[in-house]
Amino acid sequence: MKSPEFDIYLQYQGFLLPRETHFLQSLKFANEFKFKDDDVVAVTYPKSGTIWMQEILPLLLNGGDLTPIQTTVNWDRVPWLGVKRLAEVADKLTSPRALVTHFPYSLMPPSFHTSKAKAIYVMRNPKDILVSSYYFHQMATFLEDPGTFDEFLEKFLEGRVMFGKWTDHVKSWRRAELGDRIMFITYEEMVQDLPAALRRMSDFLCRNLSDEAILKIAEHCSFKTMKANRMSNFSQISKEYMDNDKSPFLRKGISGDWKNHFSPEQLARFTSVIFKELEGENFSLPWSLD
Repeated sequence: MKSPEFDIYLQYQGFLLPRETHFLQSLKFANEFKFKDDDVVAVTYPKSGTIWMQEILPLLLNGGDLTPIQTTVNWDRVPWLGVKRLAEVADKLTSPRALVTHFPYSLMPPSFHTSKAKAIYVMRNPKDILVSSYYFHQMATFLEDPGTFDEFLEKFLEGRVMFGKWTDHVKSWRRAELGDRIMFITYEEMVQDLPAALRRMSDFLCRNLSDEAILKIAEHCSFKTMKANRMSNFSQISKEYMDNDKSPFLRKGISGDWKNHFSPEQLARFTSVIFKELEGENFSLPWSLD
């Protein structure tokens, strides 16, 4: 088996990043990236709703104009901070610009801290993240083979996965002193009532959208619509990189699928580790871990 640290992944400031998309040059570009005051960045731990936010943000920012989601692939319309593609499309983005990132707070560029740019942090139940990530590692040929579910669970808890431990990622952004520049929302809230979640985001971004516009955006950001959108479903990616025969990239888009995968012993192990690592934090999780 290939050594993940030295072959499949790039080690960068203590984190494992996939070499297929991250280079030292692209990370240097990200570190020197100049945030504008009206920029907005969606922050997610991997498999927490990133692609969803790439659909949502352009529509919220432009009042529901469907042009960007129907004509531009998601990785160009809302590029990733830290990925090599950003350097190629950065100059083409029109304000207000939308970005996404898996970066923990410590990796954000200096210009983010000195700007008035806003961040929307999307949290997801880590048990569902684990399941989604497990299937993603099976179909993404540029990632390490996950092994058995039990083996992958241990890697996840130890942080031997992309962007480190989930608990460290959440803590880094929860501790960030950004005041009214940051909004926290959960994947589960979005699944349960997308129009209400969109209204919260719209208000946070000072867009003042009508109820009609919110409902229109919700319709076009549904899992069913996104799964059928060639600009959003990654169907244009070569099978060499993502094998949808093994598992579709947009798999289920639901909450609670973890119940179909965890044994009682795995659940007890997972819960005890997560609880211990979040002990003493001044925020509570919006869902039960057991």
